[in-house]
Parts: sequence; structure tokens; C-alpha cells
Amino acid sequence: MNPSLAIALTASFIALSCALLGVFLVLRKMTMVGDAISHAVLPGIAVAYWVAQSRAGLFMFLGAALIGVFATIVIELLRKRLKVQSDASIGMTFTTLFAAGVVMITYWSDSVDLDQECVLYGEIAYVPFDTWMLNGRSLGPVALWASGLMLLAVLVYLLLGYKGLKMTSFNEDYAAVLGISVGVWNLSLMSMVSLATVVSFESVGAILVVALLVAPAATAYLLVQDLKKMLWLSAFFALLGALGGYGLSKVWETSIAGTISTVLGAIFIIVLLYNRLSESKQRNHVLEG
Repeated sequence: MNPSLAIALTASFIALSCALLGVFLVLRKMTMVGDAISHAVLPGIAVAYWVAQSRAGLFMFLGAALIGVFATIVIELLRKRLKVQSDASIGMTFTTLFAAGVVMITYWSDSVDLDQECVLYGEIAYVPFDTWMLNGRSLGPVALWASGLMLLAVLVYLLLGYKGLKMTSFNEDYAAVLGISVGVWNLSLMSMVSLATVVSFESVGAILVVALLVAPAATAYLLVQDLKKMLWLSAFFALLGALGGYGLSKVWETSIAGTISTVLGAIFIIVLLYNRLSESKQRNHVLEG
């Protein structure tokens, strides 16, 4: 497979997965959960690397995924059961787990070829070099398969859970009255966000994946209020940022993940200014009328 095509497809799959899940985080005012999970998985990765003595393999994914899900459970427990404010529960969870991961890496630094930066900052340009081999034949980059399967899982999850996610995102109390299990849907969404983060961090970095979770959905939210339209627009902005950022990174010879995030930020600012300008014109028109 052409390396540029593999990188573009991987970036697009990751951006779409994060953007679609990000819509529901924006609606629930929990966008920083992605940031929390991306930091909280560090101790799981550290333990997995210590056990497997390798930067690749199933141990790494399982370790990060389990800690990511654990972090979401802790956040929900603090928020729902112990009545801790949402932002405080997120902040305490991710800082504590992240700090524990840093301590583990420092303690095991002699026996584990791992540092904080290799987890927090990914490089999607290396995607074509890590291929899946079967009977001596290359089936393509591992990251491309992983991100493609993740996108498929996200689409299936949204199709099957659209009604429950919609009800619990707009009005949790009303959903509970209707007999919808709010806690189950919250946990399932946070688990999907956790898995998407784990799949994505090796390619685009644990920090930069936050931009993909927040920026496309936040931009779409400025333009539409209908959930279906918001999902479509969020996916469009995600693709625009991923492909546009990759194209610009090749021209400018800059970090691909960083350029994608920068483009997404620029798109948000442009839409925000356009939205404010439209509102100002409408207000002036009403006053003149």
C-alpha cells in the first residue's frame, strides 16, 4: 500500500471515530473526559510494557484499555455517587493516575524502554512501517487495521444506541423517568471513548487525540442543533481537518498530528467568527425593521 494513502486513511479513520463520539461529549458538557482518559492510561501502558518488555502487542492495548475503562468508572462514581462536581472528578482522576504512571515509568526506567513522550506524542508518519504479517505476506499497517475496526465499532455502537445516547445526552432526568438506564449509557459511552483513545494514541499521541474529540463536534455545535446534522457535520469537519492537515504537513514539512490539530482549531475559529457575524447581522436587521 502507498505510504501516503495509509497515513491519510489512518488519520481519517481516527478523526471520524473521535469526532462522532465527541458529539455526545460536547452535548453532555464532558469534553475533557477525553483528556482525562488520554492521561489516565499511562499506568496501564507502563505495567503492560514492564510485563511484555515490548512496545507492541496485545499486552499494551489491554493494559491501556483496562485502565481507561477503570478511569471512566471512577469518574462516574465520584460524579454520581459521591456528588463531586464533574470537572473536579475528571481532574482528580486523570492527574492521580497520570502521576502514578510517571512514577512507574521512572521506577522501571532501567528495565523498560519507555518514556512519557513516546506515549503522549505519537507520529503517524511511522504508520506504514509497522505492518501486519501473515504467512510471510504483508496485510497492511497495523494502525490502519486497528483504526478501521475502531471506526466500524463506533458506527455499530451509534446505530444500535442512538436513541439511548440521544435521550441521556439531552435530558438525563427525563430519560430516567422513561426507564432508560442513564448510568449504563454513560459508562458505555465513556468506555467507547476510552477504547478510541487507546487505539489512537500510538498514531497521533495521547494529547493530540483530545483535539479530535473536541474540535469537530464543538465546531458543528456552533452551526446546528439537530443531533443527526451535528453528527454529519462533525464527521465532515473531522475529515477536512485530517486530510487538510496531512496535506499541509507535507508542504510545510511539519508534524502531521500537530498540523491536523492546528487546522481543526483554525476551522473552529473561522466558523465561530462566521457565526458571530451572522448573529450580528440578524440583530441589526431586526433593529432596522
